[in-house]
Amino acid sequence: MADPSNQAPPAGSAERPPTGLTRLSDRLRRMIAPNPSPFTFTGTCVYILGEGEVAVVDPGPADEAHLEALLAAIPGERVTRIVLTHSHRDHAAGAAPLQRRTGAPIVGARAHRAAAAAPTRADAADALDYAPDEALDDGARIVGRGFTLEAVATPGHAANHLSFALLEENALLSGDHVMAWSTSVIAPPDGSMRAYLASLEKVARRNEAIYWPGHGGPVRDPQRYVRALIGHRRQREAAILARLEAGEASVGEIVARVYPGLAPALIGAASLSTLAHLQDLAERGLAAGDPDIGLDARFRRA
Repeated sequence: MADPSNQAPPAGSAERPPTGLTRLSDRLRRMIAPNPSPFTFTGTCVYILGEGEVAVVDPGPADEAHLEALLAAIPGERVTRIVLTHSHRDHAAGAAPLQRRTGAPIVGARAHRAAAAAPTRADAADALDYAPDEALDDGARIVGRGFTLEAVATPGHAANHLSFALLEENALLSGDHVMAWSTSVIAPPDGSMRAYLASLEKVARRNEAIYWPGHGGPVRDPQRYVRALIGHRRQREAAILARLEAGEASVGEIVARVYPGLAPALIGAASLSTLAHLQDLAERGLAAGDPDIGLDARFRRA
């Protein structure tokens, strides 16, 4: 899910993908789940890989009408795998219902204790019944009819987040790690700012020509865009440090100054991402406080 309190850097795009089934390439199709919100943009992007025997990547929410529409869009085709980038319910809750209908194994992101223990998030909680039949590690490959996916571990937005390189097309299914329309929510304890920034650096060193994200339209010129995302986060970090230089502050006080005029509905997401920044700064010795207290903690410049 995205953090609409953080606008995307200038290199981003608010392109709105069309609803319904859209062919993106010879081996890739996309449907948009009917779950639009400030955190999901027009809805979760569901990707269908292959022809005849297909893999469904991130089937979306547990919505019976959506499931029916998805299956109706691929008549006569057999779902051989259900692939998940991460276990948040807007991507993964539909996996178990789809498995019951198709018998396909669920593969992808591992179940993660941090996600299971996380409190209700501002954006999305974990799918409660998430249990992959096969958990993939970095570099693992999924070979289907006419396509090869390679798992790229990209923790940060979620501790178990994977992106998937579509090797035949030099493309990356980037899940919620990189989206063109907004930055990602980083919500502790499942989310980690340090891991997120490291994962951004990781994908910036790769050579994919296009990203297909979990929400919104494609990310073109992705290396330049990812560098802009990193710069955007470093600017946010500098603004938080400036508030700490001015004196001890709580998360709420920092959000009020760093995000002026923010809509009330977005304060929760901004607070969680600010806490993630503060935790990272504390781990690096640049801030002092007790991040384990959570949103009620107070911090100061170390």
